[in-house]
Order: sequence, then structure tokens, then C-alpha cells
Amino acid sequence: MTHIAKPKFSHPNLPKNGLGLTRRNYEGVVSTLCAGCGHDSVSAAIIEACYELEIPAHKIAKISGIGCSSKTTNYFLNRAHGFNSVHGRMPSVATGANLANGELTYLGVSGDGDTASIGLGQFSHAVRRRLNMVYIVENNGTYGLTKGQFSATNDKRSKNRKGVENQFDSIDLCSLAIELGAGFVARSFSGDKAQLVPLIKAGMSYHGFALIDVISPCVTFNNHTSSTKSYDYLRAHNQVMDRLDIVASRPEISADYEPGTAIDVTLHDGSQINLHKLSSEYDPTDADTALSNLNRYKRQGTVVTGVLYLDPDEVDLHDVMNSSKQPLNSLGQSELCPGADALEALNAQYR
Repeated sequence: MTHIAKPKFSHPNLPKNGLGLTRRNYEGVVSTLCAGCGHDSVSAAIIEACYELEIPAHKIAKISGIGCSSKTTNYFLNRAHGFNSVHGRMPSVATGANLANGELTYLGVSGDGDTASIGLGQFSHAVRRRLNMVYIVENNGTYGLTKGQFSATNDKRSKNRKGVENQFDSIDLCSLAIELGAGFVARSFSGDKAQLVPLIKAGMSYHGFALIDVISPCVTFNNHTSSTKSYDYLRAHNQVMDRLDIVASRPEISADYEPGTAIDVTLHDGSQINLHKLSSEYDPTDADTALSNLNRYKRQGTVVTGVLYLDPDEVDLHDVMNSSKQPLNSLGQSELCPGADALEALNAQYR
């Protein structure tokens, strides 16, 4: 496959972050996806999130599987570590890499076919093991590379371009992730940059497994009016649960005010933010409430977006296994292979 390289020159006065990097430094090659594909908007949001978080690209590992979505890792963070795995096997590669070097930020990009069909078992175990990564699903409800068949996430009431209805119930990856123990579960729309960028920033800052299910319409096979994954449908049926942003960790600023009221809060830099408390009914830290809301809105044909569930006390795989604080890839031969006596003592613990 031939890739089109972007020009190396850029305007000398482009804005720079605290690392002295511009947004251009976080880009990849020119996209070969269909013009208007929602996946390109997700790539742009990832670029913006990493730029704003001031993460150097060499501290990020981007991993994918097979499909239109999995091609997108070539379109951002060209200076990051990368691995394009086989169909549905991205979580295994991410797990191995994370155990060897937990100091990197792991960003997995997958699709609804790669995740909800052939990779469903791999996805489930990555969630239940609390793998410390951001898992972004670019969800368009169709197999774009094989000409538009329904995927496992496509709604039963949805139709294809020829008007044929999907006969099977869909798999809701957000509900599944909450039930399996994911600590951070969110859903967004590729056309809502104002929501998606903060969600990605929050997911990359979270300690534990973070799922972001992004409805990303396929303009070629699944963007007609009878599709529930189309741009028009999402704009008409999007129930936003919250408006959010993320700020760096600093000493706590607290505010106590009643639902339905507003308050001005002074931030660390001296600026003020006006907070408006919506409803006390929805608690994103309660899994039962999150699942109930997902099911209720799904029955109404509404797509819920925002932070759906958040466990503030999540642990990751390294915490569970009590693994070495020093990355395995930096340990010496004597530490990795301590000898027969050490192995015998370890085996004795399990007898």
C-alpha cells in the first residue's frame, strides 16, 4: 500500500504546547479512508487530546487489529510506538506489551467487527483484567472493507442501503464493559469534537481500563436515513449526559450547591468557571444506574453519550498481579532468570 506523506514544512508560528510541539508533530500520514469518514474525525480528536495533554509521542503505544478503524493508527502519532495486529487480537498484544512496560500510555483503536465479533472474547478478558489502556471503538455498525454487511453492534431496527432490516439484536459494548468491570466507560459521536476530545483526555489520564465507544458513521455503506448509525440519526437522537472537560491534577477545589442552581468557582490559574448542576438522578459512579439508563434510552431509540460509568477507585492489571514496579523490559538477566531455587520457591506457593 502506498502512503502519501504530508509536507514536512509548516508555518513557523504554529501554536506549541508545553513540550514545544505543534499539532503537526502529533499527526501521521495522509488518510486513505473515504472522504467524510467519521474515523478521520476520531483521529483528529486523538491528535488534539495528545497535544493538549502534552504527552510526547514516544511515551505512547498505539495498537490496532484489522478493518477500516485499525488503519487509522497510521494517521496520527507518527512518532509513537505502533503495532497493527491480526483480526480481533489487539487486546492480547496490548496486554503483553503493557506487562513488559507499564510506563507507556496504551491506546488501542478497534472497530465494531474487530471488537464485537471475532475479537469479543479478547475484548472481554482485557476488560475483566483491568488492563491499563484506552480502548477506542470506532463503531459504524457495518463491515466497510467487505462491502457493508451488518456488524454485531448494528441495531435490530436498522436497515441497509437496499432497505433490508437487520434481524438480530445488537451487542452494546458499553453495557458489556460495565458488567465486566471496566472502570471508565464512555460513548461519543465522531461529529462532536467538543465532547470527544475531553473524553479521550480523561480516558488517557485514567488508571485502569477505559472504553470509549465512538459512533462513527460509514459514509459509503451506512449513512442513509434508515440507518441508526448515520449522521442524521445521531444528531436527532443524541442524549448528552454531561458536558465535561479535564484539568490537570492539583490541590482540590470543592464546591457545594444544590441541584438546579449555578455557582462560580475560581480555578488554580485565577480564572473562573460557572458550574450548573443538572440532575441529581444520574450518578455515573453507580454501575446499576448506568446500566439502567443505557437500557432505558436504548428502548427509546436514543443514543446516550458522555461519561456513562466511572469508578474513581479502579485498579489496573499491575496492581492486581503485584507486578514489578520496574518495567520488565529494563530488568537484567539475573533478575529475569533468578535460577532454579527461586522457581522452586515460587511453585511451592501454589502447592
